Amino acid sequence: MRVAVTGMGLVAPGAVGVEAFRARLAEGQSLAAPIDRFDTDGLRVRAAAAVRDFKPRDFIAPMKMRRMNLLSRYGVAAAKLALEDAGATLPNTAGVAMGTAFGPVQTSVDYMQEYVEKGAALAPPQLFAESVANAPGSHIAIEHDLRGFNVTITQRESSALAAAMYAAAQVVKGVVPAALTGGVDELSEMVFSVLDRVGALAEVARPFDRRRNGFAVGEGSAIFVLEAEPSRAPYAWLSGFGIARDTTATISDWGSDENAVVTAMRAALDDAEIAASDVDAIYASANGGVRGDAVEARAIRALFGESAPPVVALKGLFGEYAAAGALQLAAAILAVKDQTLHKSVGFEEEGVGITPNQELRTTNLQHVLVSSLSAGGGIVTAVISKESA
Repeated sequence: MRVAVTGMGLVAPGAVGVEAFRARLAEGQSLAAPIDRFDTDGLRVRAAAAVRDFKPRDFIAPMKMRRMNLLSRYGVAAAKLALEDAGATLPNTAGVAMGTAFGPVQTSVDYMQEYVEKGAALAPPQLFAESVANAPGSHIAIEHDLRGFNVTITQRESSALAAAMYAAAQVVKGVVPAALTGGVDELSEMVFSVLDRVGALAEVARPFDRRRNGFAVGEGSAIFVLEAEPSRAPYAWLSGFGIARDTTATISDWGSDENAVVTAMRAALDDAEIAASDVDAIYASANGGVRGDAVEARAIRALFGESAPPVVALKGLFGEYAAAGALQLAAAILAVKDQTLHKSVGFEEEGVGITPNQELRTTNLQHVLVSSLSAGGGIVTAVISKESA
């Protein structure tokens, strides 16, 4: 498999656009901050990596913007930035594949409140239309007249990579000549409060660290332009994907079967037609969760042994969920493009036998492995390559 990534659009915590995102990666500082979007009184954790200084009117016409919730605005803005970055207008046969962990939960809450208070006849129909997970993907397709496939995947933390895998496969098979793919998620009060109540969150995310005790919630969108025949010199190439499931996982937590993670990683390497020894870096799924970080660390050691390449863990920077999976993929693509390995964020004390990369440095990167593990057992991995073959 070889699919060119010719454009990227990013609406991320602390960054709108590729250059701003590069700057945040170079700084290597956590973007989690006290939440001011909703009341956090009574919650154990009160911080998240939220998108700030985003002005949707800079990307969306006012009349269209009125019909979109925050999730759709993130997605539509990121798609516009991606197409501008690629300098291309995609043919209307191109497809759209998006990933989202939870979708527009806040819109669903708002609609049900209106429904209960006013009844079905007076509940705003636009809220209902925006309460479905595929609303961002639909808006993106309508905005750019894209009439190929339109798919939204919800696979918790691995949603964005699963969507990219689907889109890349369709491009490789010739179903579509190009596609927009990525992830989008929002910081919602309901999801945040539930995660806080079950003890999944932490004020400070510490991937692979001995003291890790949970992840930080993030939000935003990252969207990529994929082309079979690149219209410009690409950032990099999506060269392989792997998928597996850890059957030891519960519906709300990660599992303990490192062999399932190894299976997904090997499948991605086989798809890319490379060996484990060809991997120059790993952009890990690690988010500071107790079980997930441990099983991923064991898988890395099992597959690579003592010769494991440098590991980068960035979810201490921009948080977790499908948008974070897309931002993780964006960081790996930029690493290959810029030949620069990013500094991990949040790690201080070794806890699972993996010491993630601790400095921003220039190095030779031909192939980077990206892993995404989700609560519930879903595993998706990808290989990013510098060359087309």
